[in-house]
Amino acid sequence: MAVDSSVGRPVRRSVLVTGATGGIGVATVLRLAGAGFDVIGTARSQEKADHLIASAGARGRSLRTVVLDVAEPSSCEEAMGEVARMTGGGVWAVVNNAGVPQAGSLENVSDEQARHLLEVNLLGAMRICRLALPQMRRRGQGRIVNVSSGLGRVPWPLGGWYSASKHALSALTHCLRVEMAHAGVRVSLVEPGAFATAMLDRAVDDLAQVDRADAAGYDRSRALFGAVNARVPTPEPVARTIEKALASPRPRARYTVGFDARLLVPLHAVSPLWLSDRVKHAVSGLPHKAPARAGVVKESA
Repeated sequence: MAVDSSVGRPVRRSVLVTGATGGIGVATVLRLAGAGFDVIGTARSQEKADHLIASAGARGRSLRTVVLDVAEPSSCEEAMGEVARMTGGGVWAVVNNAGVPQAGSLENVSDEQARHLLEVNLLGAMRICRLALPQMRRRGQGRIVNVSSGLGRVPWPLGGWYSASKHALSALTHCLRVEMAHAGVRVSLVEPGAFATAMLDRAVDDLAQVDRADAAGYDRSRALFGAVNARVPTPEPVARTIEKALASPRPRARYTVGFDARLLVPLHAVSPLWLSDRVKHAVSGLPHKAPARAGVVKESA
């Protein structure tokens, strides 16, 4: 918690957390509110916002909310204007957590689905940054924490668009960190592995909506996502890491959270592509070779 040197009193730092009504978002706003931050969580509807406030109150936490759809530019502008009024000049920090999975093969994901994913996971996050930065620049300080994913560095079949969006978010976050250093704005990237949230459930639902004979690997991937979600821990470690990034006087550029992410990210970086492909084929159930067909002559090498 900061101290106002003019009066010697502690000052609650305002933090905006997007996607605050589920999974990592809920864990984060509750933890930050408990740590003394002035937390503003975003929700896509007033009903969800009211439920979040009630849930926080039941745990002895106090926070505020704003209705925001990060996929809609006008909603972002209106909400950030409201946040500026609520805080008397804009938040000290932004945690861009909102995200959607959109699982499915690249062949089966439509342009409309891909655009929506990019609006939420990538463009929306950077839009919020762009709207918050002028106030941070005027104050000469601020924090931005963008929540990416271990899959941003380990692209996974049937999750290509999600991996692409998180990889792009990572790249933009690293650029933003360099661009804003002179303005006193510290920018960090958080890369969670698998944690028990609704994200994997939504990915299972995405795969279940495709009913095609050639949807190879879908059944195995649905079973895999379900099994993982039943065994991984709650997202509290991610919330603790986000608090650490905000509370540290010298936050790290990147935080990788979760045993699976800390193992797979460096392993993927040093593995030859042929080996990585073989592992992904084996785990996902996607065939490595085309099946032999009667009457088809194999091409000579």
